[in-house]
Amino acid sequence: MGYSIGFTGTQNGMTQSQKDKVTYFLGFFAISEVHHGDCIGADEEFHKLARAQKLKVALHPPTNPAKRAFCEADEEFPKKDYLVRNKEIVDNSDILIATPKSKKEEVRSGTWSTIRYAQKPYVKKDKRLIIIYPDGEVKSQ
Repeated sequence: MGYSIGFTGTQNGMTQSQKDKVTYFLGFFAISEVHHGDCIGADEEFHKLARAQKLKVALHPPTNPAKRAFCEADEEFPKKDYLVRNKEIVDNSDILIATPKSKKEEVRSGTWSTIRYAQKPYVKKDKRLIIIYPDGEVKSQ
């Protein structure tokens, strides 16, 4: 049995440095499954990286299909509002990998909101958070 990896990222997609680090971490951990929000941009790119490594994928799609990527999944959770499904991704993961579009924390950002939620004390104590910044720098806690 391996780790459950959650992912959050921006609809603008990942930088090449972020993709390289995500690929590294997907190969580093013994993974049983990955969870993402099935949106265009970083979620879709993460999906392709996970599938390239033949990982089981669980989707947490948004209720609004406007920015949905419609990736093929092994499991699909019920559609939920963005912020609710982001928390669900964290709650269903042992490790959250986040690829924000900047190093500066943003207030009105789904990616940063998900990062903040993963840092809350009421989330599982053994939750690990890996933030991969656009330049490839990694912050792990």
